[in-house]
Amino acid sequence: MPRVAVTTPYFDFFPELKAEFVARYPDTKFPTDRHRMSEDELIDYLRGYEAAVIGLDRFTEKVCAALPELNVISLCSAGVDHIDPAILKRHNISMWWAAGINKVSVSELTICFMIYALRRVHQFSTILRNGKWTGPMGFGGDLRGKTVGIHGCGHIGKEVVKLLQPFGVEILASDRVDISEFCQEYGVQNVTAEELWARSDVLTIHLSRNATTLGMYTGAVLDQMKQGALLINIARGSLVDEVALKERLESGHLGGAAFDVFAVEPANGNPLLDVPNFFGSPHIGATTRESWEAMLRSGVYGIEAAYPHEPGVYPFD
Repeated sequence: MPRVAVTTPYFDFFPELKAEFVARYPDTKFPTDRHRMSEDELIDYLRGYEAAVIGLDRFTEKVCAALPELNVISLCSAGVDHIDPAILKRHNISMWWAAGINKVSVSELTICFMIYALRRVHQFSTILRNGKWTGPMGFGGDLRGKTVGIHGCGHIGKEVVKLLQPFGVEILASDRVDISEFCQEYGVQNVTAEELWARSDVLTIHLSRNATTLGMYTGAVLDQMKQGALLINIARGSLVDEVALKERLESGHLGGAAFDVFAVEPANGNPLLDVPNFFGSPHIGATTRESWEAMLRSGVYGIEAAYPHEPGVYPFD
């Protein structure tokens, strides 16, 4: 039986699951606080352990080289963009992760953000907090009847499509892989990215972070979006040029934006947060009890299910 160390503190919120974990792996070590460990702290913490159940910790060359006994990392996350498969391969470390495990929570928040942004809830709430009630506040809009574009139709994008079915919207989707069968089943128009940008009243990003998507939403791309469109991003902050977005929100080219993710996190002090038609939240897409229990259970399962990953092979680019 491998010696297991856990770096994520979230098991403390699920005592029954933690007890199950300990019953299965009796000598498991858990963190005593909730800060993300530095390289040196990870090395000290994991020294002598063969398996690590992790969150968003970065297993750099320095960390992996200093831990020769470590042969498994099991991720309690749906994304793997913080992991370098080439480093793992050099050090014979296998990995486990479960794609789409938080898709329900993230897709539900996406629909929430669409309605929130369309109805201008953030702006109207700010007016109320400032002691006002009546006066010319302007109007929001309905989701029904809108054209909704989904950029990235993987696990989460497909779930968003399913949740949108009762809303009476026209749905467009764009992905670099073949999604034609899914689109036909759910009445979705399979379009190019350019058509998606030009036609969407509400555009939601569900792309993974990789070499082909980093910085994709440049100022030039934002200029291709429909006048007054809303942009939703619950994927990764590094996909959108935030300076260009701020300019287009302030100019009125874009009607609004709602982001759960930012290029630099924590995003405290990000200039976007001062823009009235921008709403931000602190990376809460998967922050539900249901998602976290599923991700933690997957992390435990992956101790024995981990396997080697190749650079350039899904989920890596």
